Amino acid sequence: MPFYSCIALLHQAMKRKNSVSYFFTKKPILMATFEKGILGGFSGKVGSVIGGNWKGIDYMRSKAAKRTFVPSQKQLEQQLKFALMMRFLQPMAGLLTISFHDFAVRKTGINSAFAYNYQEAITGDFPDYAIDYSKALVSRGNLPNALAPSVISGAGSTLTWSWTDNNSSTADPNDQAILVAFCPEMRQAIFTTNGAKRSELSADLNAVTFRGKQVETYIGFLSADGRNSSISIFTGEVTVS
Repeated sequence: MPFYSCIALLHQAMKRKNSVSYFFTKKPILMATFEKGILGGFSGKVGSVIGGNWKGIDYMRSKAAKRTFVPSQKQLEQQLKFALMMRFLQPMAGLLTISFHDFAVRKTGINSAFAYNYQEAITGDFPDYAIDYSKALVSRGNLPNALAPSVISGAGSTLTWSWTDNNSSTADPNDQAILVAFCPEMRQAIFTTNGAKRSELSADLNAVTFRGKQVETYIGFLSADGRNSSISIFTGEVTVS
């Protein structure tokens, strides 16, 4: 604004009662504060730039833009499938780190398990997706699995698996049973990678946490050194007594 215009505004203001005081004392709108002069950092917002200080370091960042993104139908489908599969796998994360080790190339065990089960074990149409537990794997590797396995629920809420002897050059009698019980209602899992040896032909898992609930059950085997595992077998749905 030209200097003479400022003088004119001041002259007009002086003609009004108390307007001179208002003209000079009106509080300005504070947008940002310079802490060390115009060459230093600043705190606050100037236009679309926000300044601040973090642990003694001055920084500036752009103001976050409002999100106007609307997910596509395909993205909505992927989001539902992702959430569904994670509800199944997350309770077994500690197991999958070991039981999918053989196929976890440049990825974690749970990521390898997710990649397989996302493609193979989800059934249904949007938005009514479900997991086909009979197609899901909780372990994957090159060891031979159990031969003709089955499971029953016995006294004390104990699940007991049994199988037929299949010891061979690749099925070591010292391989240890992987036992899994997943409860969809509670979204929890009980498992062990330190079950009975293959040569013992049976193994138990305490499932008292799931008493009265239906569980999806699986069996597999892990080598004694923990480096190799078998493809798991779905042994059915059981109600824990």
